[in-house]
Amino acid sequence: MNESDLDLIEAANAKIRELYEENRHHVGAALKTKSGKIVAAVHIEAYIGRITVCAEAVAIGKAISDREKGFDTIVAVKHPYFVDEDRALKVVSPCGMCRELISDYAKDCFVILPVNGETVKVKIGELLPYKYTRDSW
Repeated sequence: MNESDLDLIEAANAKIRELYEENRHHVGAALKTKSGKIVAAVHIEAYIGRITVCAEAVAIGKAISDREKGFDTIVAVKHPYFVDEDRALKVVSPCGMCRELISDYAKDCFVILPVNGETVKVKIGELLPYKYTRDSW
């Protein structure tokens, strides 16, 4: 982890602080592109869970829509719910679907996530070592 990674975490924190809304947006993500641009977004909550869209996916879609294709590092942070005693924002690990999506669009992308009480940075391939591909079937 370096200063650029801490800036990326802060961009995700800033986005969710700005747009947090109970039962709407409680996860923010920030993506650093290979060109150095930082794209931040929030997840889109839906009452029907299947159609909720993760913050990482929204950030990736936003970056692609802005013609950014090379992704360097991504991070997601969770805002506490109003009933949570611990009010700190926390870095969270990407879900399985987001791991697949990150890997599909940037197989060399780094992911910042919590591991055993520490915040670490790993390649997406470490989180998805046996990725599902067309070649695998």
